[in-house]
Amino acid sequence: MDPHAALSEIAGLLERERSSRYRSKAFRAAAEAVAGLSEAELDDVALLRRTKGIGESTLAVILQARAGAVPDYLADLRARAGGSVSSRLRGSLRGDLHSHSDWSDGLTPIPLMAEAARDLGHEYLALTDHSPRLRVANGLSAQRLRAQRDVVRALGTERFTLLWGIEVDVLDDGELDQDAELLAELDVVVASVHSKLRMESGPMTRRMIAAVSSGRADVLGHVTGRLVEGARGTRPASTFDAAAVFAACAAHDVAVEINSRPERQDPPDDLIALALEAGCLFSIDSDAHAPGQLSLLDHGARRAEDAGIPAERIVTTWPLPRLREWIGGRRPRRE
Repeated sequence: MDPHAALSEIAGLLERERSSRYRSKAFRAAAEAVAGLSEAELDDVALLRRTKGIGESTLAVILQARAGAVPDYLADLRARAGGSVSSRLRGSLRGDLHSHSDWSDGLTPIPLMAEAARDLGHEYLALTDHSPRLRVANGLSAQRLRAQRDVVRALGTERFTLLWGIEVDVLDDGELDQDAELLAELDVVVASVHSKLRMESGPMTRRMIAAVSSGRADVLGHVTGRLVEGARGTRPASTFDAAAVFAACAAHDVAVEINSRPERQDPPDDLIALALEAGCLFSIDSDAHAPGQLSLLDHGARRAEDAGIPAERIVTTWPLPRLREWIGGRRPRRE
């Protein structure tokens, strides 16, 4: 087995199960370290021990792979991931409108995210790093966001498009945390509430309605902000008038995100049903912060299928030209 492939697969599986970011980064660093080594160098154990980025755990993987075996660590991770979620709807998804890179709080550079999306068969992926106010996530200033555009544009191919986007914070009064003119230039804008999640229902409702009514948001991200499991612990859903918020989403053609991260399961099932009844569009997104998390879309697809959402109502089942037409039609001043 190729050591680089083994190390990269281990990193991806660790990312998918939201393991320690330090562990997955160690395996990605080791994969990068062996990428340029010759066959002879890969068999030189003393050299490998001296190579920066290779430790005892990653060295064991390299040696087992070079011996022609599936490394024990990889076999164990594959077995743990064996019960992957399946649904008919997953095969209809063409892309993902919510992901992060190490420009904000993601774990890897943009090219690795793009490569992983291509390997999954995506037609498109939106890179949506955080906005300035979210300092804990190294949110992007207007200057940094503009600098990111050229990096994003350079990574497109004939069969894959990396979209230039943002996950913009919804401020307390419903304003969006980025220059309005810059938001109009972006391919995709995901608007999410990240602060004061325990705000009273009335102000929170007005805040969310203002965001989706602004004409600058395409997707309303992780609607309730809840956490139901995982290393970060649990967090209750924000309280707001969901019927009013979803009515505003439907009126302004803003898609409601079905966030695929298992620790979020957001929106809850009852709110998905309410949004469906309100006539909303949906976007099944991974909210990936690492390449291995892009495959979490299967969780969101299963929830959407169980909820009876028609594929036609899910914007991430649409081909890119139709997606662009939807966004451009909603925001005619975009250039």
